[in-house]
Amino acid sequence: MSTANDLRALISSHEATIGVVGMGYVGLPLSLAFSEKGFPVVGFDIDETKTSRLNRGESYLDHLHHDRVRQAADRGRFTATTDFARLSEPDVLILCVPTPLGEDRNPDMSYIVATAESVAAELRQGQLVVLESTTYPGTTDELLREILERSGLLVGEGFFLAYSPEREDPGSQSFSTETIPKVVGGIDEDSTVLALALYDQIVVKTIRVDDTRIAEATKLTENIFRAVNIALVNELKMVFDRMDIDIWKVLEAADSKPFGFMRFNPGPGWGGHCIPIDPFYLTWKARQYGITPKFVELAGEVNVAMPAYVVGKLQAALQALDRAMEGSRILLLGLAYKKDVADPRESPAFEIFQRLLELGARVEYHDPFIGETPKMRSWRHLPRLESIDLTPESIARQDAVVIVTDHSRVDYDLVLENARCIVDTRGIYRDVGPPVVRA
Repeated sequence: MSTANDLRALISSHEATIGVVGMGYVGLPLSLAFSEKGFPVVGFDIDETKTSRLNRGESYLDHLHHDRVRQAADRGRFTATTDFARLSEPDVLILCVPTPLGEDRNPDMSYIVATAESVAAELRQGQLVVLESTTYPGTTDELLREILERSGLLVGEGFFLAYSPEREDPGSQSFSTETIPKVVGGIDEDSTVLALALYDQIVVKTIRVDDTRIAEATKLTENIFRAVNIALVNELKMVFDRMDIDIWKVLEAADSKPFGFMRFNPGPGWGGHCIPIDPFYLTWKARQYGITPKFVELAGEVNVAMPAYVVGKLQAALQALDRAMEGSRILLLGLAYKKDVADPRESPAFEIFQRLLELGARVEYHDPFIGETPKMRSWRHLPRLESIDLTPESIARQDAVVIVTDHSRVDYDLVLENARCIVDTRGIYRDVGPPVVRA
């Protein structure tokens, strides 16, 4: 039997050991999915706090219950480690590491490069390596392949290499790792077949594409579609607001059309790891081919400008109350980028927070999912604050409340009864007049 056939037999029998690098919002759910199907799994991470908690059966992601982690650990099929010398142990290595932007808004590939170098140092004959991190087309067959082949092994002969973009939706009640179809593309035929066989064990459906670049471009297309439509509805919100037209009533009416329309809701900007990041991966790569994707870049400009629009609406509301921004007490409702999750990545709340501080406001926040302000790459100088309790007194002492994230656990009636001014970016208060200002 060939090496590829040996590995495929191990995968089909669930005897292959799966190594997942990166125990975050993508890697941890993926590890649990494989473990729950009977695979032995080793989770790798540089954060010893994470690996220690996982080995104690504890989850640090709110949307993943402790029971799942504890059961995986108790079954003896899941262990976590910071020892990257063990990368030679698994038969399959799945890379789920961050792909942020640098300060110049160009791709920061340092996490992929560092991980690939660690893998190359331990790579052994017959391993399958799959990249899941969102990135530009060409990352797998150019950057990753070149680093891995420094091991002396060649793709298709010594090891196998594929790309399958993550499609996690943290906090979703409708979809999970197992129920979201997986796009898979390999460097060669054996790599593609092995990656398909791998994901066939845990997901409802796999979609084969011709190569890694198509798979990489698929993920960018999905997220750019969302970014462009978010920008469109945010721009319409600003236009209709100037025309004294309620965007929420417009959207409700448009959503009645059974074809040709897909609803997106406006907000204070974009957030999460994917939507604010991925479009710039494509624009950066496109410029290498002499093309400037103007439509994609324009969507980025609109979304990036939304926090300033919200702050401008707040300033106007305060002026109507004969209040200046400087010295005003402002309560932000929500730091997370998304409803009912504890994920703060790239949340527009932090840009609003920073702008308010620069204007001299005194800022507090309440978020039932985020107990204290986390360290952020883009807003590293923000002060550390703890989420305050929502009480009639804590609301009444504010000059204004800004709804940034529409968490279900917030008592919006209590806010409405006690706030002097509410800037609503999420359409919580429909058909409600002062003190509500829509932004």
